Amino acid sequence: MDPHSNYFAPVDKRTFDEGMKGSFFGIGAQLKEDDGKIKISSLISGGPAWKSGDLKVEDEIIKVAQGNAEPVDVTGYSVTDAVKIIRGAKKGSEVRLTVRRMDGSVKVISIIRDEIKLDDTFARSAIINGENKIGYIYLPEFYVDFADPNGSKCSEDVAREIEKLKAENVDGIIMDLRGNGGGSLPEVVKMVGLFIEDGPVVVVKGREEKPYQWKDKDKSVLYSGPLTVMVDEFSASASEIFAAAIQDYKRGIVIGSTSTYGKGTVQRNIPLNPESENLLFSNKNVEDLGSVKLTLQKFYRVNGGTTQLKGVIPDIVIPNRMEYLKFREKDNAASLPWDEIAKAEYKPWSSTVSNDVVINFSHNQISNNPRFNKIKESVNWLETYSNKEYPLQLNKYKEDQKLLQAKRKELDELYKLNKEMTVKNIAADTVVINSTKDKTDKNTQWLKRVSNDIYIDETVKVMKNMISQEATARRND
Repeated sequence: MDPHSNYFAPVDKRTFDEGMKGSFFGIGAQLKEDDGKIKISSLISGGPAWKSGDLKVEDEIIKVAQGNAEPVDVTGYSVTDAVKIIRGAKKGSEVRLTVRRMDGSVKVISIIRDEIKLDDTFARSAIINGENKIGYIYLPEFYVDFADPNGSKCSEDVAREIEKLKAENVDGIIMDLRGNGGGSLPEVVKMVGLFIEDGPVVVVKGREEKPYQWKDKDKSVLYSGPLTVMVDEFSASASEIFAAAIQDYKRGIVIGSTSTYGKGTVQRNIPLNPESENLLFSNKNVEDLGSVKLTLQKFYRVNGGTTQLKGVIPDIVIPNRMEYLKFREKDNAASLPWDEIAKAEYKPWSSTVSNDVVINFSHNQISNNPRFNKIKESVNWLETYSNKEYPLQLNKYKEDQKLLQAKRKELDELYKLNKEMTVKNIAADTVVINSTKDKTDKNTQWLKRVSNDIYIDETVKVMKNMISQEATARRND
């Protein structure tokens, strides 16, 4: 079987669905592992645990019970496994935690689960000020709440962020899909439609099936200005569909590592439970047996090539410290091969910006940039080091480790900008951001990361070139 066909346990399926919709039913506490013990690291402001006032940071969780059921001893559990049983499938359900306080006392705490929003999962935006005013949108995944038609949808959220940025009169928009592992196929099709006129976005095809085109059928374009898409080796599936469509339509410029992840396959979850109509199991509470996740189709770009294995090769490649690690789809011997089908009919975007001119200019800038050349040199060294033979002499091994740590420290320094960018929130978001200390603190940390990101800084330089070209074309008109 290919790497993505496997068994999906009920609790894993629930976790997957929670991630897709950006919320879960739980107590609102973050856990950590401390010397083999599971402890409370923080409480989410406004969450059930925070509201109860009984659970404290540094409390050690010993046992977990579902209501009045027999408690489960979680000694030796991983944090991930403990989280799975503390979270629940229903709002209003009870979980009882047996905890040991720092003073050694033991207490049983009852908490009623409520819906917890995963704010870090949702789209967010900011403005990068400099010579130009550039909108920045970060999308961690292509989320959707399948169970609630009125639930969160990334395409609608991104559309709202674009509207807010347009109201701020930004000169261009950066769409950051780094680390985005994918998600909903319908959502990525709708999101591409925000930037192009109608047309095919992606083609899916199974074995001995006719190709089926997923199309944007809305002729309207929400944003028509300069656009760049940031990707890396962790950008997979739906992220690759978005980047490939933007690239094939020549709607914008894709920037990132040598290639995206390369997951161009479609999976379907097939439940293992007997059909409910089966008389043997009618009127009985049947245990969920989980499901089998099977790969049934492949994704194909509108240019005919699949995103499988090769991924999307950015228009502009920037050296990346993770490049030497072998974890992409192409590094797995069981992966399905790359292939292609007939090209779809689509109309490339007409623009006053010459993508080729911008790309060539940026290639020259990056190749002559001492910082990126040093990063590339360090990454090549790490790749060689990861394949070397280790000495059995302890002193020699310690010397090697010292050299490795020095190289990693050097890389850390290379990733820091000499001068941080000026990044601020959109005025429309300030009320929500300042509503709780937790939100304010998280926002401050996020803005700090964005302002000191060398890859965003380089993308801003690309945007500057695109904006300059567009301004020149307008003057000539």
